[in-house]
Amino acid sequence: MQVHLGCGSKFIPGMTHVDIADFPHIDHQAKVEDLNFLEDNSCDLVYASHVLEHFGRFEYKTVLLEWFRVLRVGGVLRLAVPDFEACARLYYERGLEDGLSGLIGLICGGQRNLYDYHKMVFDETLLTRVLQDTGFQLVRRWNWREKVHAEIDDYSQAYLPHLDKENGTLMSLNIEAVK
Repeated sequence: MQVHLGCGSKFIPGMTHVDIADFPHIDHQAKVEDLNFLEDNSCDLVYASHVLEHFGRFEYKTVLLEWFRVLRVGGVLRLAVPDFEACARLYYERGLEDGLSGLIGLICGGQRNLYDYHKMVFDETLLTRVLQDTGFQLVRRWNWREKVHAEIDDYSQAYLPHLDKENGTLMSLNIEAVK
């Protein structure tokens, strides 16, 4: 089983889709931090693109433990989160620019609905350490261009300037961890 958590409007064929919102392709309308409909050690892949940052600094570790619980040994947690290091670097170079898009959205969320707020920031060092502390054995970056869901334009492909995937800066920290 492969699970796409917090999928929103994005449909990836072959995955089980979980989101609190109601879309036609949703298999389980549920909170991604409570996967009680999934058995322990039942998933080969848990994919969460720009989801983990929606949990506060005292919440996200519990969420990771829940996602760890449903993965089988050898299963992969594939995460994408806004890359705070990349945000800080661009802020230092350019500031906030127009103040509405770009960096502010990556750091604070889009704020378009009740769930679209960011409560946590991550860089590679922090996220790697937390995943290892959770029990994951192997933590590594992943390249969105090399994954079966590469044709799905989600936030794992977030660039600034927006949509400039050839010359822009990748603003998503794409990390996967093996249980």
